Amino acid sequence: MTDQRRAVRDGYDNLADVYHEERNEHAPSVLGELTARLEEGDSVLDVGCGQGTPVTSALAEDFCVVGVDFSRAQLELARANVANARFLQGDMTALPTESSSFDALCAFYSLIHVPVAEHEQVFAEFARVLRPGGHLLCTVGGEAWEGSNPDWLDSGVEMRWSFPDIEQTYEILDRTGFDVLDEFVVDDELGSQYPFVLAQFGSN
Repeated sequence: MTDQRRAVRDGYDNLADVYHEERNEHAPSVLGELTARLEEGDSVLDVGCGQGTPVTSALAEDFCVVGVDFSRAQLELARANVANARFLQGDMTALPTESSSFDALCAFYSLIHVPVAEHEQVFAEFARVLRPGGHLLCTVGGEAWEGSNPDWLDSGVEMRWSFPDIEQTYEILDRTGFDVLDEFVVDDELGSQYPFVLAQFGSN
């Protein structure tokens, strides 16, 4: 495990309660761009599910949801917050699920913590676990950036981020079998603004 990934995992473990308090109780409206393409009961994987709210809990109202995160503390909160979803500990570069087992996948504010050199491996994993025609909604970066905050959310805990520019992300998506359908810019309640991409796997 790289230093960055270890710092992110430990960071989310150590600030679990602070992050829980800061997150909005309502899922971002952009989630509707994914759910509008699904049928009730479809299977959805929430990668980097964190505490299970607000995204996993919103999805679990209509779909069969599995949440994956590599922070034990976040998963403990998720299991307490969302009774009608299943949660697994795992890494985005090697998802602990079978191939071709999900109709959709979302990754809200999680891929942006992964070292840039591993983004293609993550998208390849997304492709592996999706069924042909499955949809992906993912937070990405606009301009290329790598950096850290040693006192994120005034918690005294370090957090790190890493992402290429969006043109490079589109190239990676194309190489891993995704067709980008749309792009949205979303204001995060924590004060950031990130693009989201909606893509379909194996649609060509």
